[in-house]
Amino acid sequence: MNLKRMIPSAGPLILILIVVCPLDAGDNSPLKANVSANYYSKYIWRGQNVNDTSVFQPYISGSIHGFTGSVWGNMDLTDGSQTAPENGGRFSEVNYTLDYSARVPGTKRMGFSLGTIHYRFPHTDAESTTEIYGALSCDVLLKPRLVWYRDVDEVDGSYIQAAIGHSFEKALKWNKDYYVDLLVGGSVAWGTSGYNRGYFGIDGGRFNDLTLVVSAPVSLKHLSVIPTFNFSSLLSESIGNATFERNNIWFGIGFSKSF
Repeated sequence: MNLKRMIPSAGPLILILIVVCPLDAGDNSPLKANVSANYYSKYIWRGQNVNDTSVFQPYISGSIHGFTGSVWGNMDLTDGSQTAPENGGRFSEVNYTLDYSARVPGTKRMGFSLGTIHYRFPHTDAESTTEIYGALSCDVLLKPRLVWYRDVDEVDGSYIQAAIGHSFEKALKWNKDYYVDLLVGGSVAWGTSGYNRGYFGIDGGRFNDLTLVVSAPVSLKHLSVIPTFNFSSLLSESIGNATFERNNIWFGIGFSKSF
């Protein structure tokens, strides 16, 4: 199954959603949009150190009736990227995502998501690829979430991630519009044999990465400022030896606005 042959690119559809939503949305409209701009000291993806130096990652999305279309990008700010050397100031990755999320019928706390992600890698030698995914989540303590990603193009394998997290709402508060939340979370993931062979040249299903995140979003009425601190470790020694850096610590600062 090759989604790129069936649908050349989900990009135009997603861009239509994103452009139309904020233009037509009113205060009581189901149309929602979000824009963010984020700086990170490294680019780590599923435990893999893609760029050990500074990156800029913008994001834009539009949502209506459970459907969300989004575009995310990674711009290398230096020439030190492992995957795209001498690429400073240019985008090395652009992802298009189309997602549908809702409650599991007949339940009050169970949710699900279904979607697809199309990965493009401009200014690099990497081939574009597409994943589909499905997720289940539960709105209880620690909000457990299980996500299954399956590549349907370049890599014949799956990545399965289990995550938990907790939000301490308004840990600091000045008034109803100015406050600080505290978010803590973690995830652990398993890669199938095909996934590990495609990304690391290693056969056999193995645990991939353990990732921990601490974030303190600051609400400034119409804008959120979001500092984050992150740690990630590749749990398999053989996978770690096949990558640039097995253990990574990095930080970020982002600006986000919802409409």
